[in-house]
Amino acid sequence: MPRRLPLLLCPAIALMMLAPVSCSKEPAKGHAGPSSVWRVEKGGKHIYVGGTIHLLRDKDHPLPQVFDQAYADSSKLIFELPPDADEDGAIMARMREMGAYGEGDDLATHVEKDTLKKVHAWSDRNGFSREAVDKLRPWYLALTVSATEYSKMGANPANGVDAHFEELAKKDGKTAAGLESIEFQLSIFANLSDKLQEELLLQTFTEAQTAAKDFEDLIAAWKSGNMPKLQEFLFRDADKYPELMEDFLFKRNKAWIPPLMKYLEKGETVFVLVGAGHLGGEQGVLNLLKKEGCTITQLGVAEAPTAKPRSE
Repeated sequence: MPRRLPLLLCPAIALMMLAPVSCSKEPAKGHAGPSSVWRVEKGGKHIYVGGTIHLLRDKDHPLPQVFDQAYADSSKLIFELPPDADEDGAIMARMREMGAYGEGDDLATHVEKDTLKKVHAWSDRNGFSREAVDKLRPWYLALTVSATEYSKMGANPANGVDAHFEELAKKDGKTAAGLESIEFQLSIFANLSDKLQEELLLQTFTEAQTAAKDFEDLIAAWKSGNMPKLQEFLFRDADKYPELMEDFLFKRNKAWIPPLMKYLEKGETVFVLVGAGHLGGEQGVLNLLKKEGCTITQLGVAEAPTAKPRSE
């Protein structure tokens, strides 16, 4: 897994474990510079693709104005998961069940002794009982660690880009859908081997050491639309964890291209909002769309979506 911010690269379902009720924020006033929103065109038709950060702090708002402009120009929103996918809490309950070992089994059976020591050191510092964490599978524990560390900074999914637009679409009566199902995202975690789960957990402990500064750098790169910097930041050491990269990102990116191309072919102007880590690089969504013959245009922070600067 990339050394930086695994929670931000995880499937969106991971955020259900720490999501309170969201609240709307006003759009940012205009200023110069590129953004993390792209216009994708083919055959005279277009859609928008926005790179999101799944969890933000109050101070990270308002969002760049171009997000709201793309929203206004779109008839439908597309997220990683359908909005309100777990309204009744059943999926969260299922996720907690999947993330825990059954009777007679525990963490010590599945990870190295040094890893268990790190888990106990972290739980002691953060007020979690060792008995409780010993019953959690490494992937669920990794998400718990990340959620705890980011919450210390005031970052949560209620402030995230996804939550903001899910609420806005609901209020405006705008149609919204998801690229993936709850069942699929649950299967990503369920199918991780013990080895991959332990790798994810260890990388999460590594990130926790510098999470506050790293998060500031990440937000700065995202707000300025600096995709090379964002990719460098998120994918540092990614080549050490090819299986996790394939499962968490690359397979999913490829699976999203056919439905996105269908929206283009139908002439349906949609605003696609997925984690920023999915967009850049050779196997990123933008490059995959480019290979399908699309013209990719990065929009400015405050410009109208109909403008066409910085074509790639």
